[in-house]
Amino acid sequence: MRQDGAGDWAEQRRQAITARALADRRRRETEHEEARRLVAAFVAQARKRGLRQARLTALAYNGRTRYRTGLTGWYLDLARIHAVDDAGNYYLLMMPASVRARFTGATPRPQPPKLILGEGGPDGQSMPLAALLRKRLDAGDGWPGTGAPPEPG
Repeated sequence: MRQDGAGDWAEQRRQAITARALADRRRRETEHEEARRLVAAFVAQARKRGLRQARLTALAYNGRTRYRTGLTGWYLDLARIHAVDDAGNYYLLMMPASVRARFTGATPRPQPPKLILGEGGPDGQSMPLAALLRKRLDAGDGWPGTGAPPEPG
Protein backbone atom coordinates (compact mmCIF):
# COMPACT_ATOMS: atom_id res chain seq x y z
CA MET A 1 0.00 0.00 0.00
CA ARG A 2 1.20 3.51 -0.76
CA GLN A 3 2.27 5.71 2.11
CA ASP A 4 1.49 9.07 0.47
CA GLY A 5 -2.32 8.77 0.81
CA ALA A 6 -2.94 8.45 -2.94
CA GLY A 7 -4.73 5.13 -2.43
CA ASP A 8 -7.10 6.68 0.12
CA TRP A 9 -7.79 9.62 -2.18
CA ALA A 10 -8.56 7.35 -5.14
CA GLU A 11 -10.95 5.24 -3.02
CA GLN A 12 -12.71 8.36 -1.71
CA ARG A 13 -13.06 9.61 -5.28
CA ARG A 14 -14.57 6.28 -6.43
CA GLN A 15 -17.04 6.38 -3.55
CA ALA A 16 -18.01 9.98 -4.34
CA ILE A 17 -18.55 9.14 -8.02
CA THR A 18 -20.69 6.13 -7.09
CA ALA A 19 -22.76 8.18 -4.63
CA ARG A 20 -23.30 10.93 -7.18
CA ALA A 21 -24.37 8.44 -9.86
CA LEU A 22 -26.83 6.83 -7.45
CA ALA A 23 -28.28 10.23 -6.47
CA ASP A 24 -28.59 11.20 -10.15
CA ARG A 25 -30.38 7.94 -10.96
CA ARG A 26 -32.82 8.48 -8.06
CA ARG A 27 -33.47 12.06 -9.21
CA ARG A 28 -34.24 10.87 -12.77
CA GLU A 29 -36.53 8.10 -11.49
CA THR A 30 -38.42 10.61 -9.30
CA GLU A 31 -38.71 12.99 -12.26
CA HIS A 32 -40.01 10.24 -14.56
CA GLU A 33 -42.56 9.12 -11.96
CA GLU A 34 -43.88 12.67 -11.53
CA ALA A 35 -44.05 13.08 -15.31
CA ARG A 36 -45.94 9.76 -15.61
CA ARG A 37 -48.52 11.06 -13.12
CA LEU A 38 -48.95 14.22 -15.23
CA VAL A 39 -49.42 12.12 -18.38
CA ALA A 40 -51.95 9.83 -16.64
CA ALA A 41 -53.92 12.89 -15.49
CA PHE A 42 -53.82 14.25 -19.05
CA VAL A 43 -55.18 10.97 -20.48
CA ALA A 44 -57.99 10.94 -17.91
CA GLN A 45 -58.93 14.54 -18.77
CA ALA A 46 -58.66 13.94 -22.52
CA ARG A 47 -61.04 10.99 -22.23
CA LYS A 48 -63.41 12.95 -19.99
CA ARG A 49 -63.49 15.83 -22.48
CA GLY A 50 -63.87 13.42 -25.38
CA LEU A 51 -60.78 14.69 -27.21
CA ARG A 52 -60.45 12.98 -30.55
CA GLN A 53 -57.39 10.81 -30.98
CA ALA A 54 -55.25 10.89 -34.11
CA ARG A 55 -53.33 8.19 -35.93
CA LEU A 56 -49.77 8.95 -34.88
CA THR A 57 -46.89 9.18 -37.32
CA ALA A 58 -43.14 9.24 -36.70
CA LEU A 59 -40.83 11.84 -38.23
CA ALA A 60 -37.43 10.99 -39.69
CA TYR A 61 -34.49 12.92 -38.26
CA ASN A 62 -34.13 14.60 -41.65
CA GLY A 63 -37.43 16.37 -40.94
CA ARG A 64 -38.87 15.52 -44.36
CA THR A 65 -40.29 12.03 -44.08
CA ARG A 66 -43.18 10.80 -41.93
CA TYR A 67 -43.85 7.13 -41.26
CA ARG A 68 -47.15 5.62 -40.22
CA THR A 69 -47.28 3.76 -36.92
CA GLY A 70 -49.84 1.46 -35.39
CA LEU A 71 -50.45 4.02 -32.65
CA THR A 72 -53.37 6.30 -31.94
CA GLY A 73 -53.33 9.02 -29.34
CA TRP A 74 -52.81 12.73 -28.91
CA TYR A 75 -49.98 14.86 -30.27
CA LEU A 76 -48.69 17.21 -27.59
CA ASP A 77 -46.86 19.71 -29.77
CA LEU A 78 -47.40 21.37 -33.12
CA ALA A 79 -44.38 19.62 -34.63
CA ARG A 80 -46.13 16.29 -33.89
CA ILE A 81 -43.02 14.86 -32.25
CA HIS A 82 -44.25 14.36 -28.66
CA ALA A 83 -47.34 12.20 -28.20
CA VAL A 84 -49.29 10.15 -25.69
CA ASP A 85 -51.38 7.08 -26.47
CA ASP A 86 -54.65 6.07 -24.82
CA ALA A 87 -52.80 3.79 -22.38
CA GLY A 88 -50.77 6.73 -21.07
CA ASN A 89 -47.52 5.84 -22.82
CA TYR A 90 -45.33 8.76 -23.85
CA TYR A 91 -43.59 8.73 -27.24
CA LEU A 92 -40.89 10.81 -28.84
CA LEU A 93 -41.85 10.24 -32.49
CA MET A 94 -38.48 10.72 -34.18
CA MET A 95 -36.38 8.06 -35.85
CA PRO A 96 -33.64 7.55 -38.42
CA ALA A 97 -34.72 7.67 -42.04
CA SER A 98 -35.63 4.20 -43.26
CA VAL A 99 -36.67 2.83 -46.63
CA ARG A 100 -38.16 -0.18 -44.89
CA ALA A 101 -40.33 2.02 -42.62
CA ARG A 102 -41.76 3.70 -45.73
CA PHE A 103 -43.35 0.37 -46.63
CA THR A 104 -43.89 -1.38 -43.30
CA GLY A 105 -44.35 1.60 -40.98
CA ALA A 106 -42.46 2.53 -37.84
CA THR A 107 -42.70 0.97 -34.42
CA PRO A 108 -41.82 3.63 -31.84
CA ARG A 109 -41.24 2.46 -28.29
CA PRO A 110 -42.69 4.24 -25.26
CA GLN A 111 -40.19 6.31 -23.34
CA PRO A 112 -40.15 7.66 -19.82
CA PRO A 113 -41.49 11.22 -20.01
CA LYS A 114 -39.45 14.15 -18.73
CA LEU A 115 -40.74 17.11 -16.74
CA ILE A 116 -39.06 19.50 -19.19
CA LEU A 117 -39.39 18.57 -22.87
CA GLY A 118 -36.56 19.74 -25.08
CA GLU A 119 -34.30 20.42 -22.11
CA GLY A 120 -30.78 21.19 -23.26
CA GLY A 121 -31.96 22.24 -26.71
CA PRO A 122 -31.89 25.71 -28.24
CA ASP A 123 -33.41 28.53 -26.22
CA GLY A 124 -37.15 28.75 -26.56
CA GLN A 125 -37.53 25.11 -27.57
CA SER A 126 -37.91 23.64 -24.10
CA MET A 127 -41.22 23.60 -22.27
CA PRO A 128 -42.45 22.17 -18.99
CA LEU A 129 -44.51 19.03 -19.58
CA ALA A 130 -47.31 20.31 -17.34
CA ALA A 131 -47.66 23.50 -19.43
CA LEU A 132 -47.65 21.55 -22.70
CA LEU A 133 -50.31 19.13 -21.46
CA ARG A 134 -52.48 22.00 -20.21
CA LYS A 135 -52.09 23.82 -23.53
CA ARG A 136 -53.07 20.65 -25.43
CA LEU A 137 -56.17 20.10 -23.28
CA ASP A 138 -57.22 23.74 -23.67
CA ALA A 139 -56.92 23.47 -27.47
CA GLY A 140 -59.48 20.66 -27.58
CA ASP A 141 -60.14 19.09 -30.97
CA GLY A 142 -58.86 22.17 -32.77
CA TRP A 143 -55.30 20.94 -32.30
CA PRO A 144 -53.44 20.30 -35.59
CA GLY A 145 -53.31 16.64 -36.48
CA THR A 146 -56.74 15.81 -35.03
CA GLY A 147 -58.52 16.18 -38.35
CA ALA A 148 -60.85 18.80 -36.90
CA PRO A 149 -60.96 22.47 -37.87
CA PRO A 150 -59.53 24.91 -35.32
CA GLU A 151 -61.97 26.22 -32.76
CA PRO A 152 -62.79 29.94 -33.08
CA GLY A 153 -60.62 31.87 -30.75
